[in-house]
Amino acid sequence: MESWRDRLSGFMPRVLVAAHDLAMVWICWQVLHRLRYAMLAPAPEFPLWSNEIAIVLLAQGVVFWWMGLYRGLWRFASLPDLWNIVKACALGFLGVVLGLFFYNRFGSTPRIVLGFYPFALVGFLGLPRLVYRAWKDSQAQRINETASRVLILGAGRAGEALVRELRRTGVYHPVAFLDDAVRLHGSKLQGIPVLGGLESAAAVARETAARMLVIAMPSLDAPAMQRVVAICESTGLPFRMVPRLINVLEGQSMPGDLKEVAIEDLLGRKSVTPDWKLIRSWLGGRTVMVTGAGGSIGSELCRQCARHGAQRIALVEIDELALITIQGDLRRAFPDLEVLPVLGNCGDPAVIAHALAVAEPDAVFHAAAYKQVPLLEGHLREAVGNNVLATEAVARACREAGVATFVLISTDKAVDPVNVLGATKRLAEMACQALDDARSGTRYVTVRFGNVLDSAGSVVPLFREQIRKGGPVTVTDPDVTRYFMTIPEACQLILQAASGAAHASIYTLDMGDPVPIRLLAEQMIRLAGKQPGRDIAIVYTGLRPGEKLHETLFHADERYQPTSHSKIMKAIAREVSSEFIDLALQRLRAAHARYDTAELAELLRIAVPEFTPMSNEQNEASANIVVFPGRDARRTR
Repeated sequence: MESWRDRLSGFMPRVLVAAHDLAMVWICWQVLHRLRYAMLAPAPEFPLWSNEIAIVLLAQGVVFWWMGLYRGLWRFASLPDLWNIVKACALGFLGVVLGLFFYNRFGSTPRIVLGFYPFALVGFLGLPRLVYRAWKDSQAQRINETASRVLILGAGRAGEALVRELRRTGVYHPVAFLDDAVRLHGSKLQGIPVLGGLESAAAVARETAARMLVIAMPSLDAPAMQRVVAICESTGLPFRMVPRLINVLEGQSMPGDLKEVAIEDLLGRKSVTPDWKLIRSWLGGRTVMVTGAGGSIGSELCRQCARHGAQRIALVEIDELALITIQGDLRRAFPDLEVLPVLGNCGDPAVIAHALAVAEPDAVFHAAAYKQVPLLEGHLREAVGNNVLATEAVARACREAGVATFVLISTDKAVDPVNVLGATKRLAEMACQALDDARSGTRYVTVRFGNVLDSAGSVVPLFREQIRKGGPVTVTDPDVTRYFMTIPEACQLILQAASGAAHASIYTLDMGDPVPIRLLAEQMIRLAGKQPGRDIAIVYTGLRPGEKLHETLFHADERYQPTSHSKIMKAIAREVSSEFIDLALQRLRAAHARYDTAELAELLRIAVPEFTPMSNEQNEASANIVVFPGRDARRTR
């Protein structure tokens, strides 16, 4: 409980502001009357207190209280506060007119005083607030003389807001703006001059003795951001950027924070705007279960589900540390959420049966899988057991438990698979499709996408660690490309696809343009303040077992069509025989139990006819890059 001192310290400033405002009303009323009577000879006496003054103070005080004028902080007085004062004065004027009319029909009040009263009162109330803020700002500027001098790139709204925030904190002192808009050159924003275009950053930084650059253009696309970063690098100074609005809204950054330019800022991923109304109507008040809940995708799916209305989330995870970590994160961020942790292997029928019985979920997201391509090439049995048999066991248990929706998190490597990961994921897709029966009530949905930035085992944390150690950075091939998207973006689109999916549907996410891994490595080295080839070497090690030069998102026999969301396409799934899949799974289980890898390899090739294992000597120079269909022709959300 708050002590009386805390209550008093919070109450006294409001009392002082209210007293000030009422005093200004009294002074305004007195000044207007004395100016009016000064025109008369001899000037009549005007009393310091009267019934009319009491009516004015009462009417205006009630309006001030109702408008909450005393709750504003003078230190941050701005145009919205001035607008509130104008409205309070106008409404107070009406109250004063009514009060005096009913009291004495304006018997002793000059009409000219009433006419000028609301306009004068705006000045009496607003001027002290603006003077106080100007005084505080001047103090902050004197403090800022010892702060670090920064040059701001971008003289737009983000730049203007950044200046106000930097002045409040006093840590950085903005000295100038740079912007490519010629019409802004020579002008001033918040009293700070716009000295030229972005290309003049090096010269202006020297002239202004700037110690850091700040990019205040959070809406830049990838090519523009790459250009701006190159300009910043040419100055030799450290640089930061203003966080994107979506990062602030999701709590990942605070307003006024300056963050380092991350690799995802340079990869061309535009912000995603899912149909939140559809997602919330699907998730609201419901229970979901996530397998692999402690992984990169699984944990973010849990957060997204909790953020958008899920009432209860069951976490199935085999790694105890990952399970307790995501459990703690959810309970701290969402105290009203019911979290049900289940430690165990989702391939164990008893574990899944227990989790389904305890949680009774409306939807299950199956994110548990082995995903490391080179490792799985030498561990076929574990790949089949986890990616195929465990998936089929969870999917079948969901149908028996009456779960409304089962979502399989698949991969672009399931299209024309050349490695064990792709083949096992494709067989998992086929198993789910075979289980789907519109009469059973369970919808089986598959969502495919490529690599996600900063996921466990991806190249981004690997490159980051190699750069930290001084190199070299290892890239498999100079020409290798991959699709990338951020983890939150992938999970948002998964929810979007699942919320309106049809039975036995396969969805592919728009992964943008394929990114050369060599370029990715070079950009990460530059972001670390070093030069590729000079400070950090890049070594090409050759393609690893099972790796392709380029990935594809759609199979040639899968007709695809747009959905209600511009970044999601639906593939018309190829027909699969339930009897054939059941027989293949039976034989796979038997070979898995015997640890017969030769039989497993043969069965996998039979079950997935398009699976063509890649030999180390196979030349992929003619591999095709399949661009997301019609992306540029469709409206971007």
